Amino acid sequence: MTLTDLRPFTPATVEDIEHRSANDPIARRLVELGFVPGEAIDVVAVAPISKDPIVARIGTARFALRRDEANRIRVRTEGGRQ
Repeated sequence: MTLTDLRPFTPATVEDIEHRSANDPIARRLVELGFVPGEAIDVVAVAPISKDPIVARIGTARFALRRDEANRIRVRTEGGRQ
């Protein structure tokens, strides 16, 4: 499952970041911001009409991500659903 599939306030863990090229700048930036495997994450808000952006929380930091960016973040919920 990706971050775009995660329901708001459902605890999850980052599994992987999708790299679309050898030196993908968006994937690299997501990793630099803290979206790394093993980190706890949840969605705290989604835009009501367009569903873009999605606000994700890692620790105490919140990030507004475009749907395309959030779709690159693979997550696993506590129940093991991926």
